[in-house]
Amino acid sequence: DLQHKVFVFPQETPDSYVLVRAKPERPLQNFTVCLWSYTDLTRPHSLFSYATEAQDNDILLFKPNPSEYRFYVGGKFVTFRVPESVASGEHVCVTWESATGIVGFWLNGEPWPRKGLQRGYAVAAEAAIVLGQDQDTFGGGFDAHQSFVGEMSSVYMWDEGITTAAVRGAMSHSLYKAPIFGWRNFPHSVVGEVFLKP
Repeated sequence: DLQHKVFVFPQETPDSYVLVRAKPERPLQNFTVCLWSYTDLTRPHSLFSYATEAQDNDILLFKPNPSEYRFYVGGKFVTFRVPESVASGEHVCVTWESATGIVGFWLNGEPWPRKGLQRGYAVAAEAAIVLGQDQDTFGGGFDAHQSFVGEMSSVYMWDEGITTAAVRGAMSHSLYKAPIFGWRNFPHSVVGEVFLKP
């Protein structure tokens, strides 16, 4: 249970990350990912990377600059423009459903206009899930210039879409449904220089 803790990624590195030791039991037709991050980076960086043998960007939450989030499913992406904020914490949730391809995006509990991506696709269950690096190969292929530097916490993943009310619940760890993994039960291992701090 990491409820009152954060991962600190103290410096740019090609080999420091958090490996999530949980994965879905079956391919994903729908999913939600939520996390909180705090950084003063202005360069591109990866927050959440879910790679499979067939596709290194099967799910990727990536921030190319302070005013943009890119969300990938199956190697294709949509962009969400956000107010530029440097050195202020941001809580982000993204949902995707295969039947329509619709992507939902929330920043600090507020929904953005929905977009579409990869209708009919399924995300494979056999995955390497990494925080703080962008996988260019399954479980590796990291680039220091895309590494995350800052603090991250409140990471959750569900195998279904969630509502705005549930997104706001996730911000305070009050969950409507058990996730695949979440901050109250977060099986993980740290590789390199990442520290768990109060």
